[in-house]
Amino acid sequence: MLKEFRDFAMKGNVVDLAIGVIIGAAFGKIVDSLVGDIIMPIVGAITGGIDFSNLYIPLSGKAADAAKAGASYAKVKEAGAVLGFGQFLTIAVNFLIIAFVLFLVVKGINTMRRAEPKAPPAPPPPTKTEVLLEEIRNLLARQAGPERPTTAIG
Repeated sequence: MLKEFRDFAMKGNVVDLAIGVIIGAAFGKIVDSLVGDIIMPIVGAITGGIDFSNLYIPLSGKAADAAKAGASYAKVKEAGAVLGFGQFLTIAVNFLIIAFVLFLVVKGINTMRRAEPKAPPAPPPPTKTEVLLEEIRNLLARQAGPERPTTAIG
């Protein structure tokens, strides 16, 4: 059973999947930084300095009191129920960026696959007429013997 598990774990697909998960996690961190440190500040500047990660609606009394005191989203969330739509917007932008980048990667891979030189197509099989003509030619060549030269047909 241990050997079976080792064989399963070392199959190419499992190893490829593990590598994909690790690279995906690292890629996720890069996208989080891209969105949080580059894109969202630009969007915030365009919208008048709004920090999307701190956009929320308090749903409980304690959360509302904390919000009135000017607490951050994290503090208000600790105080009570909060609808954090700013965090959702940030995560939605993350998703759109990841989806777009993956689209570009897959498109690039497909383009590279198409760019590989293709083998020339195989010649079509001979028709019945051509096969019969070859048989006739071979039969005539055998009947002619060594004393009569023959001409090739086709």
